[in-house]
Amino acid sequence: MKKLLLLVSAIFITASSIMAQETEVIETEFKVSGVCGMCKSRIEKAVKIDEVKFAKWNKDSKILKIAFESTITADSLHKRIAAVGHDTELMKADDKVYKKLPKCCLYRDNANSH
Repeated sequence: MKKLLLLVSAIFITASSIMAQETEVIETEFKVSGVCGMCKSRIEKAVKIDEVKFAKWNKDSKILKIAFESTITADSLHKRIAAVGHDTELMKADDKVYKKLPKCCLYRDNANSH
């Protein structure tokens, strides 16, 4: 019985120390291709998850400013954005996904470059 009590206590102490660790918030910015307000909504929505504290994409500079918890990686955010059709400085969106974007959002087409 004492061994069981010691085991339960050890598990509780370990779980408590893991939960007590503070999560660091990382702030960064990177380029994301897009051209319009619909692009802005799509890009920001792609990273709207609990771990992201702030995300704002600027249409003119093409820069996404983002703050996120250290429990996720910047790479995972690049993947989420590319998955909805927008190239980032590290990841290119799949052509099939890109071609399904509304015509005004086709940033690879020079006619839509602003």
